[in-house]
Amino acid sequence: MTTTPVTTPAADPELRPSRLPTDPTLRRAALLTAANSLGNGLYFPLGVLYFTRIVGLDATSVGLGMTGAGLVGVAAGVPAGRAADRWGARRVGAWLWAGTGVATAAYVFVHSYVGFLVAVVCATGLQMASRGVQGAIYADVLPAASRVEARAYLRMVTNVFMGVGGAFGAIALQLDTRGAYVTVILVNAVSFAGPALLLPRLPLAPHALERKAPDADAPAADRWRAVRDLPFLAVTVLNAILVVQYTLSEVGLPLWIVERTEAPRWTAALLMILNCVLVALLQVRVARRASQVPSAVRAMGWSGLLLAVACAAYAMSAGLSPVWAVLALTVGAIVQVFAEVLSAAGGWTLGYELADARVHGVYQGVFGAGMSAGMMAGPALVTVTAIQHGRAGWAVLGVLFALAGLAVSPAVKWALRNGEWRGDQV
Repeated sequence: MTTTPVTTPAADPELRPSRLPTDPTLRRAALLTAANSLGNGLYFPLGVLYFTRIVGLDATSVGLGMTGAGLVGVAAGVPAGRAADRWGARRVGAWLWAGTGVATAAYVFVHSYVGFLVAVVCATGLQMASRGVQGAIYADVLPAASRVEARAYLRMVTNVFMGVGGAFGAIALQLDTRGAYVTVILVNAVSFAGPALLLPRLPLAPHALERKAPDADAPAADRWRAVRDLPFLAVTVLNAILVVQYTLSEVGLPLWIVERTEAPRWTAALLMILNCVLVALLQVRVARRASQVPSAVRAMGWSGLLLAVACAAYAMSAGLSPVWAVLALTVGAIVQVFAEVLSAAGGWTLGYELADARVHGVYQGVFGAGMSAGMMAGPALVTVTAIQHGRAGWAVLGVLFALAGLAVSPAVKWALRNGEWRGDQV
C-alpha cells in the first residue's frame, strides 16, 4: 500500500489546528471526537470515587474489577476487528459505542459489587474493543495521503475537549453529591450513544468504495493473518512498551511527586495541563513529518531516546528543593511531550502501512489491543520500578524505552521483508 506524501501546511489548509477543518469527513469525525472526549473528560476525575464514596465499594475491590474489565477489553480487540472486516468498521464501531453508552448509564443503578462488575466489564470491555475498530474506521473514511495527519488533528481535539471536560468534572467533584456524580455519568453515556448514531454516516473514501464487501478481497486463510504475522506483532509489542509512557503522567508522576520529592502536590496537575496544551499544539505538526515508513521509524527511535531523557529528569527531582524539583519535573514533562507526539504519529503510520489493507479491521484490532495492554501494564510497571526503587527504577524504565524505540527499525525491516502487500514500501 503506497502512501503519497502529505501536502505542506501552506498548500493544505484543511488540517490547520486553529479552526474546524473544511474537509466534511474530517469535520464530522472531529465533532464526534469532541463530544465523546468532553464526556470522558467529565467522567475521568471522579469515576473511581463514585463507586467508593457514593456506592460504598472497597477501593481495592474496585481496582481489581477495573483491571479485570481491562483484560476483557484487550482480549476483545481482535474479534472486534474481525467483525469490522466482516460487517463494516462503521457499523461495528457504532454498535460498540452505543453499547458502551448503555453500559456506562447502567453505573447509576449499581448498588452491589456484582452489579459493579457486570457494568464495568461491559463498559470498559466495549470501549477498549472499539479502539482498533476506530483505526479501521479511519482507514476506510480518510484518504491514505492525509490519514496520519488527520488522526493527529483528532488527537488534538481529544486533548482539548478532555481538558474542558476535566475542568467541569472538577466542579462535580467539589460538589461531591450523588446528583452531581450521576449527572456526569449520564452525560458521559450520551457522549458515546449520541455520536454512535452518526458514525455510520461517515462517507467512505474512494479506496474503500472499490471493495464490494469489507474483506471480499482477502482469501479466507488470510482473514486472521494479523494474529500470525510475527513481524507485525513485534512492532505492536514495541509500540505497546512506548505506550507505557502515558501512565507516567496519570499514575507515576503524581505518586512520585507526593512520595519522593519536595515539589508541591499541585505540580502533578500543572504537568498534566502542560502536557495537554503542548500535545494540542504539536501533534499535527509532528504528524506531517512522520507519515512515511522511514520517517515513522525515526520518530519511534527518537521517542524512545527522549523518554529515557525524561526519566532521567524525573529521577533528578528527588532530593531537590521545591523550586528546583518543580523545574526538573517540568523539563522532564516537556521532553516527554515531544516523545509522546513522535511515538503517536510513528505508531499510526506503522500500524496502517504494515497492515494488509484487505483486512484492516483485524490488523487494527491487534495493534489497538497492544496499546490497551501497554496502558494496562503501565501502572504496575511504573510502580514496581520508579516508585519502589527511586532513581534506579527510573533508569530501568529509561533503558526499556530507549531499547524499544531503537528496536523498531529492525522490526520494521523484518516486516518489510515478509508480506507481499508490503513490497512497495521497501
